[in-house]
Amino acid sequence: MGRLSETDVIKVAKLANLSLSSKEVEKYKAQLSDIVDYFEQLNEVNIDNVEPTSQTTGLENVFRSDEVDPTRVLSNEQALSGTENTHNGYVVVPMLLKQKDE
Repeated sequence: MGRLSETDVIKVAKLANLSLSSKEVEKYKAQLSDIVDYFEQLNEVNIDNVEPTSQTTGLENVFRSDEVDPTRVLSNEQALSGTENTHNGYVVVPMLLKQKDE
């Protein structure tokens, strides 16, 4: 890919929700281009004798059995006892996200 354009940097900044001055665009254009060049060096690595793998440690996740422990289950009444604002057995919380129409 090589050198990035100002348009590339502005697009990345927009995706990251950043506002950049023209001076910052030039600065990051150079820095990001250097980073891309560094990663392009990986294309030069000989991987002919490397087996594809999704992990290299040989470790496996060990999961517990998916069973309900009745000694650790709260009743609905116990679960709601710590809150003041409930409705029909549910905790009422303030709306965090709004519809696009609002």
